[in-house]
Amino acid sequence: MSKLIVPEGYTSPLTVYETQRAIEQLRLRFVGHLTKALNLCRASAPLFVAPETGLNDDLNGVERPVEFDIPATGGRGQIVQSLAKWKRYALGQYGFSQGEGLYTEMNAVRRDEELDNLHSVYVDQWDWEKVISPDQRNLDYLRQTVEQIVDAICTTQEEVLSLFPQLGKDRLSRQISFVTTQELEDLYPELSPKQREERYVKEHPTTFLMQIGGPLKSGQPHDGRAPDYDDWQLNGDILFWNPVLQCAHEISSMGIRVDRHSLDRQLTLSGQDGRRVLPFHKMLLEGRLPLTMGGGIGQSRLCMLLLRKAHIGEVQVSIWDQETAAGCKKAGITLL
Repeated sequence: MSKLIVPEGYTSPLTVYETQRAIEQLRLRFVGHLTKALNLCRASAPLFVAPETGLNDDLNGVERPVEFDIPATGGRGQIVQSLAKWKRYALGQYGFSQGEGLYTEMNAVRRDEELDNLHSVYVDQWDWEKVISPDQRNLDYLRQTVEQIVDAICTTQEEVLSLFPQLGKDRLSRQISFVTTQELEDLYPELSPKQREERYVKEHPTTFLMQIGGPLKSGQPHDGRAPDYDDWQLNGDILFWNPVLQCAHEISSMGIRVDRHSLDRQLTLSGQDGRRVLPFHKMLLEGRLPLTMGGGIGQSRLCMLLLRKAHIGEVQVSIWDQETAAGCKKAGITLL
């Protein structure tokens, strides 16, 4: 069952054909701006990994990965849920130097995703990761990188608007409000984490919400984060205000990755000490992987936001429940 929102009076500013052309231009231009800003090169990435490597991302720890047998190897494969761990492993294996990074186009299946205007079973992201130095593991460097990504998004929007003027003249704000999850809880203690985000982003239309994963003063985390990729003190989400849906619209989850000290602490805090024996985690705890930062930037999420779409199914092909399909058809929302 999905939760469908139909904005009053909504009409897509682009036809289906124009949408496909716009998606092509948007993706090409954004990748160019992102790779130049962060010094990234393209790398091939896996669609699936072996479960015993510890390379798959368990997200909030409750999502079930899609797993299958591989008779030719006698083993099993898991479709990746994200490439957060694999990217760091790859940077070490491929010999990337400090300041250099990679990006890849990640495709995933999240079978337990709750469907709504922003969420689909199919996930497509630009996943990126770069090698950093010990003295870059700080909030200033994190903020600087967020500014570069937001600048790449806003520049891409300006170029797409020049090609498709029917999208209107409204632009995203390059001015970023940096706020922590604890500051949000202090501001709105009576609201749920999601409601806090909505309230704050409506007033600050470009927001970077920091420090996600650890418990707040209330004893509860703002949101779940796996303990073995982001440092919970040095991560965050890039959020924009979506004027079509009138809601906070997450574009990216990113952060400076754990070093062996923060990994040790977060594994214990999360009750996941059993992971210490996995190959990836052993390499981290022994200091055999480079220090990195990275994140994922939703491809369909970005296309949806910049092309003024009401539903993510207007910019990607997926599978929807009958209620969503019927509701979109009635509202004139074309699902691909």
